[in-house]
Amino acid sequence: MDRSLIKTLMPSLVAGHVPRNVRSIKYRVFDDQPQPSALGFAFDPQPFDGKVVAATDDAIVVKLKPSEFAVLDPNLVTAVPSEGAKVHVQPYARHRFDGLRADTPEVITEKTSDGTPYTITRHILGSAPAKLPIPEPQCMELGQLIEQLEEMPAPDGFRRITHMLVDAGARDFTWVDPKPSKIIETPPSISFTVSTAKFEGRVTVLYDRAGDAYVVERHRNHGELFELVDRHDEVYFDMLGEVLERLIDDGRWRLIDVSVIDAKAARRRQAVLT
Repeated sequence: MDRSLIKTLMPSLVAGHVPRNVRSIKYRVFDDQPQPSALGFAFDPQPFDGKVVAATDDAIVVKLKPSEFAVLDPNLVTAVPSEGAKVHVQPYARHRFDGLRADTPEVITEKTSDGTPYTITRHILGSAPAKLPIPEPQCMELGQLIEQLEEMPAPDGFRRITHMLVDAGARDFTWVDPKPSKIIETPPSISFTVSTAKFEGRVTVLYDRAGDAYVVERHRNHGELFELVDRHDEVYFDMLGEVLERLIDDGRWRLIDVSVIDAKAARRRQAVLT
């Protein structure tokens, strides 16, 4: 979306929808770019309701308050509403493997010196982790792989690699956590099933001790067996996000979910126009 063009078009797009005594308007653009906060870090926007006041090839403008608007990229919305429709908009937000938003505060149980348990709710601004559903490993290399998947950014720069796995529907995790003496015989690995428009099947990321790199394999299900589709060798840690994006990410996570919650106003307006 051309944000400079939107800035130029906004006065005409909202004309007639702003009180006469209002001298300025506020608007936030929702496209495929992260939402920046006043503190400089990207955040996950909350869903919102509003009324569509303009729907063009360049922008869909939703009125939130008398002088506050949301501008949606028409190329990313799941449905194009008519002017006058009341809509519920759910922009993309990063999620965890348990289905909750990744910015959900973390609840931790601690104990006092006498063993009495108590809970702490903790939220770090700008933090939206997606922890793998894997217990603390004994193998150092498996622990490093887990840390890299959870902490390293995906190529889009907003998500971590684990957010990308969540968006790909990653589930049914299994892992190999060998003793140091078995690291070559049974390499540390993480496997999971994904389902996207790009690939549906089983993905395995395993550590190759000899090359000090990773191997990424894709398998498709044939009955009770998994058939190897392809194997990608010499994937170094800083290539994991790029390789996994190329293999499983279909980009649909960018879509902005738009649903009409009051179509009566839109139908009345359409009847007047026709």
